[in-house]
Amino acid sequence: MKRTGLLYDERFLLHKTSPEHPEVPERLIAAYQGVEKGGLLPDLTLFGARRARQELVEAVHSIKYYLRFEEECLYGMPYFMHPDCQMSMQTFEAAMLAIGGVVEAARRVMAGELDNAFCAVRPPGHHAEVNRAMGFCFFNNIAVTARYLQSEWGVKRIGIIDFDVHHGNGTQLIFEDDPGVFFYSIHEHPSFAFPGTGREFEKGTGPGEGYTLNSPMLPGQGDNEYKETLQRDLFPAFEEYKPEIILISAGFDAHVDDDMSDINLSTAGFTWMMERIVDLAEQHAGGRLISVLEGGYNLQRLPELIRNHVSLLLGR
Repeated sequence: MKRTGLLYDERFLLHKTSPEHPEVPERLIAAYQGVEKGGLLPDLTLFGARRARQELVEAVHSIKYYLRFEEECLYGMPYFMHPDCQMSMQTFEAAMLAIGGVVEAARRVMAGELDNAFCAVRPPGHHAEVNRAMGFCFFNNIAVTARYLQSEWGVKRIGIIDFDVHHGNGTQLIFEDDPGVFFYSIHEHPSFAFPGTGREFEKGTGPGEGYTLNSPMLPGQGDNEYKETLQRDLFPAFEEYKPEIILISAGFDAHVDDDMSDINLSTAGFTWMMERIVDLAEQHAGGRLISVLEGGYNLQRLPELIRNHVSLLLGR
């Protein structure tokens, strides 16, 4: 069995949104209950979050953006930059804890203390750009962690897999000119889904050209189409790139029962996808894999999806 870490911290629940907002604290409670009721806790290394150092955040986000977010949050503004990005006075602190927690998971994996980890965090991050909050995201958790791995561990090849049903525009934009990060995203086609980016011709720029790969999926597609697409696009690309560590933006909103998309992945489809990603990590990255929660809004389905996801990390 793998040495799998679980990042969970009740302080993430202090980031409050309105009851009708999709990204609510109950999402995290449902995720934790899935792991707990699935009997996985005794086999996991449970750890809480540490507040991120400001300089880590500034490796991705500008200081002006950082200070504006902090200030507006403390003033009690109802949202930051866009009505989608609702917040409470504790949101900035929760966002700093989310980054710090994911970075701590990366440190433990790189130090050999863990084989892999699942980070149950909120607010999510993959839509956040250098100077812009959007899509429920304020700081880009995955991007800051990748920069940390580059600067403090000297990792030369980082693979990011984003299977949230919405394209990870922030992550792509941050690394589009960096050959040290291969960004892959499979998501609902941008003609039909937020944020309207992630088309097949978006392949990176300058020295990073060829290290961005998007697989947009038409509405109504499900397990078979996802399997064919991942076998055609992701697996050959990562077999050639040979990442030293894999980071996952794990969104579960492509599930057929999730109202946030028109993609029809089943629970079994998510299991198949994660099995293959774990195999990729074993083949090319010494098993080093860090999964970070992004979307997934059906509170009835989320417990089983997270339970299965963490079970696969454990090697069950």
